[in-house]
Amino acid sequence: MRYLAIMLLAPWLVVLGWAYWAYPKSLLTNMTRRGFDVLALLAATVAAIQAAVLAFDAVELPAADQFGPKSGAIWQQVVPALYGYGAFVAVLVVALVIRQMVWKRRAP
Repeated sequence: MRYLAIMLLAPWLVVLGWAYWAYPKSLLTNMTRRGFDVLALLAATVAAIQAAVLAFDAVELPAADQFGPKSGAIWQQVVPALYGYGAFVAVLVVALVIRQMVWKRRAP
């Protein structure tokens, strides 16, 4: 159950990764940039998984009382998904800024 949140979020992260890879088309494309893009996507994936695992471990479930378990166990899946998404997007935003500064087209 530890990786359920990130598995459910994975299709959306793939779409975001594809958008990062494909756009903007106005930037110079060479092997160095593609290598940077691959490293950025790998770093974003690792950051998302690490953040989700840490968030899963940090969520405290409410204790069961004499009437059974209390509600709130859903947060053990919601919080890791939010943290994983946030980490993925944060890494890609930093990579987008760096990529724009380094590979933008220069005026002739």
